[in-house]
Amino acid sequence: MRMPQPPPPFRVALLSPLHWPAWIGIGVIRLLSLLPWRFLLRGGRALGWLFARIPGERRRVAATNLALCFPQLGAEARADLLEENLHDAGCMLAEFALAWMGSDAAIARIPVSIDGLEHLEAARAAGRGVLLVGAHFSHLELCARLVSRRIRIAGMYREHGDAAFEWAIKRARLHYADAMFSKDELRATIRHLKSGGTVWYAPDQDMRGKEAVFAPFFGVPAWSITATHHLARLSGAQVIAFFHQRTANGYSIRLEAPLAQFPGNDVVADTSRINACIERMVEAAPAQYLWLHKRFKTRPPGEASPYS
Repeated sequence: MRMPQPPPPFRVALLSPLHWPAWIGIGVIRLLSLLPWRFLLRGGRALGWLFARIPGERRRVAATNLALCFPQLGAEARADLLEENLHDAGCMLAEFALAWMGSDAAIARIPVSIDGLEHLEAARAAGRGVLLVGAHFSHLELCARLVSRRIRIAGMYREHGDAAFEWAIKRARLHYADAMFSKDELRATIRHLKSGGTVWYAPDQDMRGKEAVFAPFFGVPAWSITATHHLARLSGAQVIAFFHQRTANGYSIRLEAPLAQFPGNDVVADTSRINACIERMVEAAPAQYLWLHKRFKTRPPGEASPYS
């Protein structure tokens, strides 16, 4: 039987002045989480409008990514998509605040439709673990919490650099998640999956120092982590694509049937299948994807960075 992961212990050292900026940030997030969802999103869109007016590196990164991934679009269409994406980025703070620190009552009031839960329920009935593969949208964590109201899940995440922020956010996540595993806790993740647990994560970022391969993403070679292949192979878990997007009336979540014959014997082929799933997620809501990330910063030998 799986036991919920205990919250991290508090240490007096976290009150050091070194961590005061983090505590201020935590306080702001907590205050934001008290506001109604629709009001928060309106404020986020206004913040995004301001963000879109400021030239900077991240705007150039997003424009480069869109040019690489949507070469079929004209310059004007890509400019419109970039503008919409920068507006959407302003909603990110609001949605993370609600996901992390929103009350159960506030989360219950958010409109959401969820399709495909029967796939999770079938895997659970069979004693199979599940890897829920999502992608980095502004609302990824909020949608994970919305799903967790129906079926408890665990998550994989990258630890925050500030210890106080890490303590507060992990504690908040464990309010609605069975467990949170850092990128280095692979054995614990595998044990959770073997015990029939469900683990949600997003393997769509360029992370140096990881076991990764070049696999196509919108036709462009992208340095892609191979964790999905290895976790499924070592745990016997099923892999289910986790689609989520913000709609005019709330959020739409869809869980597909488990990937057939996954994992295979070819790690590159399996990683390419995962990237293809993520492409379909992005195509469903391209303006809501995190184009601000340097997805193509690692290049094959001899190929220049597109962000130079």
